[in-house]
Amino acid sequence: MHWLIKNFIRQRNYPNFELKAVFFDMDGILFDSMPFHAEAWVKAMNDFDLPFSLHDAYMNEGRTGGSTIDEMFLKKYNLTSDQQTKQKIYAKKSDYFNQYSTGLKPIDDVFELLKILKNKGLQIFVVTGSAQVSLLDTLDRHFPDIFEREKMITAFDVKIGKPAPEPYLMALSKAGVEAWQAAVVENAPLGIRSAVTAGLFTIGINTGILKTEELENEGANIILPNMKSLIERLDGLFF
Repeated sequence: MHWLIKNFIRQRNYPNFELKAVFFDMDGILFDSMPFHAEAWVKAMNDFDLPFSLHDAYMNEGRTGGSTIDEMFLKKYNLTSDQQTKQKIYAKKSDYFNQYSTGLKPIDDVFELLKILKNKGLQIFVVTGSAQVSLLDTLDRHFPDIFEREKMITAFDVKIGKPAPEPYLMALSKAGVEAWQAAVVENAPLGIRSAVTAGLFTIGINTGILKTEELENEGANIILPNMKSLIERLDGLFF
């Protein structure tokens, strides 16, 4: 057993570790979409006179849209936004994203990783703050025969999204596994915090503009630079 896993089960006081499910974030993990999301958020927030930078976008990645908007309202006005304003800002953000993201592509090597895990008989979930209605169609188009409708946690499924642990706790429940039987692949600080709080072994893949320590500070068990490096370490870590 790898020393990282040994440390993990000792720190958590878990009885063992036996990987049965892997939970994937979507933006920045399955798709190279964060640059488009970040630009869209910056423009939409600034259109409504809310200070917001690219760094803010990456640091708030993983939240639901409403939660992200509320965070910025709290910073500027010390109160949350009303629902109508949230809808207007999010609609503007969606418009910008649709303009920018015409060439949306998967993250390098992630399909290979998904196929390896699928062939090993592991359950594969997507756990995202996205409210994209056609999400399964998008996943099927890029990753055929990998994802299933009942193995998705989206913004429609949770009351309190990331960084709260609810999305990953719900994934554990749907998968029918314990915390020591699953691992998470995340790229966002708030997503990592959500997974760690849920008690899961958490792999950070730094696909964005953030410093490595900004992911480490949230408690990820290991930080890697890309999916290829995770593929190369799979056997040593889990199998």
